[in-house]
Amino acid sequence: MLNIHNLSVSFGGTYLFEEVTFRLGAGDRVGLVGKNGAGKSTMLKMLAGDFKPDSGVISQEKDIRMGFLRQDIDFEQGRTVLEEAYEAFTEIKVVEKKLEEINHQLVTRTDYESEEYGQIIEDLSDYTHRFELLGGYNYVGDTEKILLGLGFKREVFNNQTETFSGGWRMRIELAKLLLQSNDVLLLDEPTNHLDIESIIWLENFLRNYPGVVVIVSHDKMFLDNVTNRTIEISLGKAYDFNKPYSQYLELRHEIREKQLATQKNQQKKIEETEKLIEKFRAKASKASMAQSLIKKLDKVERIEVDEDDNSVMNISFPVSKEPGKVVIEAEHVTKAYGDKTILKDISLLVERGSKIAFVGQNGQGKSTFIKALVNEFEYDGNIKLGHNVQLGYFAQNQAEYLDGEITLLQTMEDAATDTNRMKVRDMLGSFLFRGDDVEKKVKVLSGGERNRLALCKLLLQPINVLLMDEPTNHLDIKSKNVLKAALQKFGGTLLLVSHDRDFLQGMSNIVYEFKDQKIKEYLGDINFFLEQRNLENMREVEKKDVVKTAAPVKEASKVSYEDQKKTKALQNRLSKIESQIQQLEKDIQHDDKMLETNYDKHVEDASFFTAYNKKKADLDQLLIDWEIVQEEIDNFNS
Repeated sequence: MLNIHNLSVSFGGTYLFEEVTFRLGAGDRVGLVGKNGAGKSTMLKMLAGDFKPDSGVISQEKDIRMGFLRQDIDFEQGRTVLEEAYEAFTEIKVVEKKLEEINHQLVTRTDYESEEYGQIIEDLSDYTHRFELLGGYNYVGDTEKILLGLGFKREVFNNQTETFSGGWRMRIELAKLLLQSNDVLLLDEPTNHLDIESIIWLENFLRNYPGVVVIVSHDKMFLDNVTNRTIEISLGKAYDFNKPYSQYLELRHEIREKQLATQKNQQKKIEETEKLIEKFRAKASKASMAQSLIKKLDKVERIEVDEDDNSVMNISFPVSKEPGKVVIEAEHVTKAYGDKTILKDISLLVERGSKIAFVGQNGQGKSTFIKALVNEFEYDGNIKLGHNVQLGYFAQNQAEYLDGEITLLQTMEDAATDTNRMKVRDMLGSFLFRGDDVEKKVKVLSGGERNRLALCKLLLQPINVLLMDEPTNHLDIKSKNVLKAALQKFGGTLLLVSHDRDFLQGMSNIVYEFKDQKIKEYLGDINFFLEQRNLENMREVEKKDVVKTAAPVKEASKVSYEDQKKTKALQNRLSKIESQIQQLEKDIQHDDKMLETNYDKHVEDASFFTAYNKKKADLDQLLIDWEIVQEEIDNFNS
């Protein structure tokens, strides 16, 4: 469908791509990956015809239909969600309007015997047939089906588009593209504003899509579940393999290792040949042999190893000063937008040093609660910050708060204080903005680069409590890993909103699930939460039809600080006992297998049986301890 041949693009004398070539055919679902600023969005714009390359050719089949989901979307005001979605059916709407005019004429005219009336009847037949061929009788139902799949409720179908956030507007634009029956779909980070349920729906849709799909995404799981091919843009080159992302990474690593080994062997042979040349040059009788070896060496095609762009951010979040024991205390917090209640009677106590993850479907109040903590709007109830608390807040749409008309350096200098203004260039360098990059205007940055700048700007203020709302949006996979490491090392208190289970692994010791205007507390990490819910992965957490199999978890409510402290101590003790029981059961199971496979060897080993029996005795005692602690918790709760 599309042929890309020797494509080159340069900015300021530096190549973004140089002689990139690949072909896209029906059934290709391509993950276009690479670091922030590598040129992924630029490549999509060139494929869509929005941007012309310096050299090279993009050829396509005749009458090809192409849909492009851009990161920046503009809507015409005054349309409802349905009306905007119906814009996908341009030709159907034209034919539908013509049929309305014809039917109006048939009702109002009385010259039944005239030629004009006969022509109207013929037009009615022609337009009705055309309307049917275009799917006119199905487009209303198809539109509702797509909108529902992307998370819209029926009750908002007639709301004006300007009343929705940028993320929801992006969903409307995505719905239009999916309804158009395009031959080629170009999707620039389609999952950034979707909750897990909508991502799963989109995955299923794209897996069955008959045309070409090219996706720019940093969601590893989404790429693995949808794509069958990966093109990575790195240092001006394109690496193309018919594998999903994770398999591609493994394959590329193997290829590079082989290249290194082959290059090493070749270099060894070249050095040996060069030694012979030097040796033969010294003797007149061997001069012809030396010349022969030189010619042979000149003809050797040197093996090159694919370059890797391993530059990453250097980021850390220093703690400004130590706050009090309790950093946040929320009491009976309620928030409603009109008739819609998002949070109802939420009470929560956050202690110094806690690492807390907020999970749940979009629209359940995670971001709303974070915004309440920073006093972004009025709410019912009370939120009290503890002694010496200094909040650092990274909003889900943090990059949108940046002024696009000023430079990166100006952005930082305007937010800096007298104590750190001299450090802003070094800070920008740590976030991979070096040299002339700092003089770029913010508006030319990619989504990931803007997020990096927003993170850099966040560090200009003193922080001991971090509120991070979807901080990985737009960030490339390497940058995600660096951010995760920095947050894990952060010595302060962390409240993190994320749908990304890979990112959440090892990040929290408390999980709050937001659902149905309430929150539920799980005293453990994300894996403990998933075990309690008896779920396999984060995606199932956010499905509406999840079957509840876990024991009821106590809903977070306002109790005294001492009571909370005692409850947490008991819960932590119970969790520790459960972990020890699980480990001992695994160890005993392993020993049982060893006895089955090599009984004679182990029966003579007294130390083996001593340890084996001790594990069983320890397990029995832990089971007794578990019952005692669980009974204490039940008594305390009652």
